[in-house]
Amino acid sequence: MTMPSLFFQYGFFALMLWIIHAPIAIAAANCEQSQQIHIWTLPQQPQPRAPLEVLAVATDTAIDQLRMIDPGGEQMSLRSVATGGPPWSRHATLFRPSSGIYRLEALRDGQIVACTEVDVGGMTAQSSSGEWNLATEALYSVWIEHLFDAPPEETLSFHSLAPLLRDPERNLLFNALGADEERRLPATPDCADLSYFLRSYFAWKMGLPVGYRACNRGSRNRPPSCETQTIDQRFVADAAPLSSFRELSRRIMDTVHSGSGRTSLTDEATDFYPVALERASLWPGTLYADPYGHTLMLVKWVPPSAERSGLLLAVDAQPDNSVTRKRFWEGTFLFAQTSSSGPGFKAFRPLLRTAEGNLRAATNAALNGMDGRPAFSTEQATLAPADFYARMEQLINPNGLTPELAYQTKLAALMEQLETRLTSVDNGEVYMRDHAGTVIAMPSGAAIFETIGAWEDYATPSRDMRVLIAMNVVEGLPEQIRRYPQLYQLRGIAPERAAAAVEQLHNQSLDERFISYSRSDGSPWRLGLRELYARRANLEIAYNPNDCVERRWGADANSADIATCTRRAPPEQRTKMEEYRPWFHDTTRPPR
Repeated sequence: MTMPSLFFQYGFFALMLWIIHAPIAIAAANCEQSQQIHIWTLPQQPQPRAPLEVLAVATDTAIDQLRMIDPGGEQMSLRSVATGGPPWSRHATLFRPSSGIYRLEALRDGQIVACTEVDVGGMTAQSSSGEWNLATEALYSVWIEHLFDAPPEETLSFHSLAPLLRDPERNLLFNALGADEERRLPATPDCADLSYFLRSYFAWKMGLPVGYRACNRGSRNRPPSCETQTIDQRFVADAAPLSSFRELSRRIMDTVHSGSGRTSLTDEATDFYPVALERASLWPGTLYADPYGHTLMLVKWVPPSAERSGLLLAVDAQPDNSVTRKRFWEGTFLFAQTSSSGPGFKAFRPLLRTAEGNLRAATNAALNGMDGRPAFSTEQATLAPADFYARMEQLINPNGLTPELAYQTKLAALMEQLETRLTSVDNGEVYMRDHAGTVIAMPSGAAIFETIGAWEDYATPSRDMRVLIAMNVVEGLPEQIRRYPQLYQLRGIAPERAAAAVEQLHNQSLDERFISYSRSDGSPWRLGLRELYARRANLEIAYNPNDCVERRWGADANSADIATCTRRAPPEQRTKMEEYRPWFHDTTRPPR
């Protein structure tokens, strides 16, 4: 019907209603989205009166608003929470949707930039394309960020991954298959397994293929190398049961190890590829592989403010399956150029479909600027450790920090390291009490850092080396200010004077910061930071769980807290620790 005939038949008010609703009707015929801006709804089979998660994800720039048109035609703006990027996202929840088709729109500057429709209570499931394309990679990144989100000042630590995945407030994929699948979900990955476990969990929920390789551990002269990739597509066709995920995740965790992330930066037969040290390339979900075997996963960027340093947050898992969020700094992210590894930040190598319809891992050449994903880069291979950390500091705090705020930030990170070590040492004490008379076997040589069994679970050589590095970093900040004054807001103060002020601040802080540990008889003992620095030599041989807890905190025969010590490591183990002491004194891991 034409506009004139509408006016003559129904009058002015009918015409006004047509004008108001015409844009909606026209747009409804063109409800589209793209790889750069995509709207996701979860669970896959949305049900009436059950929460429906709406997540708009963009890789180009932020989204201003989420809007909904319900089955009755009523239009409303959704209350949503935004995250920074890239990728950027907006998340909203429809808590009690009714049956029918909902239209969901993402807007920028009042203009619709993406649109989708979801049939609540309908028979057609919402699902992904079955491809690791730009949209699914961006959703994976946003999901990781949401899973580990918390105020930056909050300590985030869990005994395993399971509590996070079973928390519907954190896990946007909770019960996405509608089978109560988290109830009996095993989730106990360790350090090297964590990123693979989360990647395969996401693939299971979203109907995506999974790729992984068996790799060796390399040698002191060459990085690890890997075999032909296994590509498993069991999740792609139909929603897979929990038993299928359990079987595949167990197979992957039995296959991968710390060498999987330490492959050469130029190697193409790998599960990961190196990315540039740029904010646009370091998405949540990016792996960090240090040269000695530990891995972490980025989860959030926190911008700086006038009162607080910017932060780059990551999580790692330990052999005891605990998962903890940590900040990027020299005491946590170890970096060195070695012939035995290709360290640094790396992304999962995506699986691409060939012209013949087969899946294969993307080549390094194909990853150069591919559809907006982080590009392949060997930039990290050219950087000395000091330059690597300076580059990351520029990304985290682009305008620099005052020397005082820089010191407070590093001191806070050191205290976090010490608090985390408290938990690890306590875990060892619980084990030794529960297994009275047990002597845990100590490996020889570099294997003390990388083995299996009770030593891996309860000894702390890697963690202790990081604590010693952290102590050196805090103490060495004045020299850092002298060497890289351009990283700091000196405000006209000479670098030497600024460094001297930080030295004074450090001396003051040594008497103001403390930790408290439980001695062998259960009594609390407070250790000041000054005393811990004085015990630094004893902390070089404090990683053995066969020693009493007092010795694990650096006590010796002259220490007041040694009186309650009731356990010593065997003499042959103490001899080994003295032999290996130079590694910890120099804070340099031995080659394998």
